[in-house]
Amino acid sequence: MANDLNDQDSSYEFWRSGKVTRRRLVGWGAGVLGATILAPAPWRAAFGQAKPYKIGTIQPLSGPGAVGGKTALIGVQMAADRINKSGGINGRPVELVVADDESKPDVGRRKAQKLVDDDKIDVQVGGFLSNICLACMPVWEEARIVNIISVCLDTTLTTSKCNRYSFRPSDYAPAQAVAFAPYLVNQMGKKWHIVFADYAWGQSTRDAYVAQIRKAGGEVVGATGIPLGTADMTPFLSKISGNFDGLLGVFATDGVTVGNQVYDLGLTRKYKWAGDGAIAESTNLPALGNKIEGFVGINRYLPVLEGPLDTPAHRKFLEEASVRLKKIDPTGPLPDRYVQSNYESMNALKLGMEKSGFRGREDTMKLIEALEGLEMKEGDDFPQGDKVLRKEDHQAFVREFIFEIRGGRHRIVETVAKEKTLFPPACKFPAA
Repeated sequence: MANDLNDQDSSYEFWRSGKVTRRRLVGWGAGVLGATILAPAPWRAAFGQAKPYKIGTIQPLSGPGAVGGKTALIGVQMAADRINKSGGINGRPVELVVADDESKPDVGRRKAQKLVDDDKIDVQVGGFLSNICLACMPVWEEARIVNIISVCLDTTLTTSKCNRYSFRPSDYAPAQAVAFAPYLVNQMGKKWHIVFADYAWGQSTRDAYVAQIRKAGGEVVGATGIPLGTADMTPFLSKISGNFDGLLGVFATDGVTVGNQVYDLGLTRKYKWAGDGAIAESTNLPALGNKIEGFVGINRYLPVLEGPLDTPAHRKFLEEASVRLKKIDPTGPLPDRYVQSNYESMNALKLGMEKSGFRGREDTMKLIEALEGLEMKEGDDFPQGDKVLRKEDHQAFVREFIFEIRGGRHRIVETVAKEKTLFPPACKFPAA
């Protein structure tokens, strides 16, 4: 992906023309941030003197998670632009305050505290790497700020480490495992070896698949963890051997690395190759080439106009997101699930703020009550499909798509209804 981080000269007008200050976003070029000025001409005048809502968004804009973090930011921007063009929220514009967590939990927590204390944000939409989401959640809880988790899939975020202030309007590891395990066992093979990114999300996802593969009548014969950001995975992958049917990959930011190296080592010729859809995100496909051909994965979102995704709302989303992505990557990748989930997370927040008449932090409890049980209907705001934010644990369930890479493209082989991805709540909110 093209890196415009040092393109400061070309971004001068961008910095000069709007509310997001150079101090806040120093180092980012206009090509990356695109429309981060969220109340600019020509529609700024429509808001008069209305005070903007300050919405913080923490994303990994540098470090191992940067490629996904940049597309995630595009999703937030798309939604916020659309909100402002249509009159804002409760008659007020939206202003994003962007923070780079550098793909590091300690940096993420420090940036979260700065958003609370210095930038005075009203709410937060973001979070990409699960270890950073976990590090930041206590900050939002202590500050009594609503935190909309837009990407992080770690199971514990809405189970053992849940809190009243955090919501996840997308899927999580157990739901994906419930949806995918029957297909893996019944269509591909009984015995599996799991290779996973060895941090919070990868570990919880590994555990979810072990449980669900066994429940479906299969067996997990082994597991290999690889540290996040490992450039040469050969020392780990070369040790994988034995008599089993399939290799199940659980990787997000390292999808290109693992995809290329399992192929180069001949593992994809020896075993069936399947895994989390992040390995074969649309933004990864050019770098994987024919090495990812035949990969079977699961994802909440695919950039295809087929099956239930062949709708006018999804077509509009796909077209606009593609235009924005081309501004940061001239190869023109199609949008990934990070664009989609950040876009829809921002829209979920909008609904909650409208429903509660949210004015600012003083109305946090009203916003929480509005978000609990929130119904999101398929359409321009939610092109992925219907979903509900469950009151008991603030977790949503969405339809999932099982796909195969054929001819360098995603092809849906099975759609799993959201009702078939349900997992019992395991959250106990502390007493208020």
